Amino acid sequence: MLDLPTPLTTSLETVASAAPALRDPWWVFGGTAMALAGLEGLHVPDIDILASPRDARILLETLGGEAVPDLGEGVFRSRVFGRILTTPVPLEIMADMDIRDGGDWVPVQFHTRLPVTVGEATVYIPTVEEQIAMARLFGRPKDLQRAEALERLIR
Repeated sequence: MLDLPTPLTTSLETVASAAPALRDPWWVFGGTAMALAGLEGLHVPDIDILASPRDARILLETLGGEAVPDLGEGVFRSRVFGRILTTPVPLEIMADMDIRDGGDWVPVQFHTRLPVTVGEATVYIPTVEEQIAMARLFGRPKDLQRAEALERLIR
């Protein structure tokens, strides 16, 4: 059983409560997925969720969020992007997300999907191996440190 902070558990249960309305695969990723995979000592300031465009809009509508324009001016861009700030840990909902790799945009896609029980709910994360690959693609110092920590989990 995972020992997660109550605000994180409550927020993930809120996400899962909206999941029956979703039709396509969706994932919790980033720091939250790493914590759900067993990486300890992470500060998780928000919960990143990747879904299809339709399902991202459903999550935002169901959970009281709103899509906001993403101009793609930074490292990441999403066709649908929105925040939900009414949960104890804020949610960031994304769809058709890309990351800038040099001068090109590379799609952020997951191919594995593991169910994880959190409190009274089930959420889905990529495998640790896929999380490592994504953290390396993201390439920020914190992502590279997390990739190394995740590698220690599977050795």
